[in-house]
Amino acid sequence: MVTTDSIKALREKTGVSVMQCKKALEEAGGDMEKATILLHKLSSAAAEKKAGRELGAGTVANYTHTNGTVGAMVELLCETDFVAKNEEFKALAYDIAMHIAATNPAYLSMDDVTEEERTKAQEAFKKEVEESDKQEDIKEKMLEGKITNYLKEKVLLEQPFIKDPNVTIGGLVDGAVQKFGEKTQIGRFARFSID
Repeated sequence: MVTTDSIKALREKTGVSVMQCKKALEEAGGDMEKATILLHKLSSAAAEKKAGRELGAGTVANYTHTNGTVGAMVELLCETDFVAKNEEFKALAYDIAMHIAATNPAYLSMDDVTEEERTKAQEAFKKEVEESDKQEDIKEKMLEGKITNYLKEKVLLEQPFIKDPNVTIGGLVDGAVQKFGEKTQIGRFARFSID
């Protein structure tokens, strides 16, 4: 059964509109976890629909760690100033900057990973996989899996969000598309550290 309290709890958890939360809970038979998964699927679909739109606005956020030796800046882009000036949008950009300061990603997306980086990863894991007593086709899959997992740790959009490891940064951005109703994406980012 879907109650006002469950709709409110899902809205607080996801930031998605009341109507979308209600619909997801009804479809999930009142199960909060299933409803959350449904909303994540919807946010990915919403992001795909809006992929071709122009990005004409955004915000730049920065985060400096309390000890003052690590900081990050991120450019979070959207379609309109209306969304760019929204406090929740700015808070999202700040959270992403904090995440960047904490995790030090090397790349924005998997497409940005250099061939040199992929080759280094392959060489690093090849010996470990070859020592396995598995069949050759399984060894190939193991090697590809190890390389992919290693690279995901270096790619911002693939990293689990430090505040909620159940969602990736890419999922967080897709959620923003659903929440704000506009194409949203990370432009540039930088991390600074005094060693």
